[in-house]
Amino acid sequence: MSTTVTIGPLYRADAERCAELERLLFPGDAPWSAQAFRDAVSSGQVYLAARADGELVGYGGLAVIAGPPQAEAEVHTIGVDPVWQRRGIGRALLGKLLEVADELRATVFLEVRTDNEPARTLYERHGFEIVGLRRRYYRPSGADAHTMRRAASHGG
Repeated sequence: MSTTVTIGPLYRADAERCAELERLLFPGDAPWSAQAFRDAVSSGQVYLAARADGELVGYGGLAVIAGPPQAEAEVHTIGVDPVWQRRGIGRALLGKLLEVADELRATVFLEVRTDNEPARTLYERHGFEIVGLRRRYYRPSGADAHTMRRAASHGG
């Protein structure tokens, strides 16, 4: 498959597709609803879409929670359609989100399931390190999460 995947803004109109992917990707962990995506996109947070031939195949979101001089941001979500996984889409989405954080020189935090080794490896390759454990963080499954942190970039 030689389809080109593009990264751009996520729109309110994408909310139903995002919710559909959430149900596929996170069935035991209270997947986000379409309304949650509409609210997030409308809030001014940074939400991106990965599209292949116009179809939404992935999404990611970053919230800036504190501005300079000690900026902080949180990766709220990244999801890629299972059919499109292992093609660098999650890496591309994360990279674009981190570009936004780097412009602010923000320290970035996220939570990831302790049993999600592919995601944890992706984050580690982007400079994140485990700084904590949140027991029974994900509901209703009760899965634990690692809190991960990436130091602020001073390259701008």
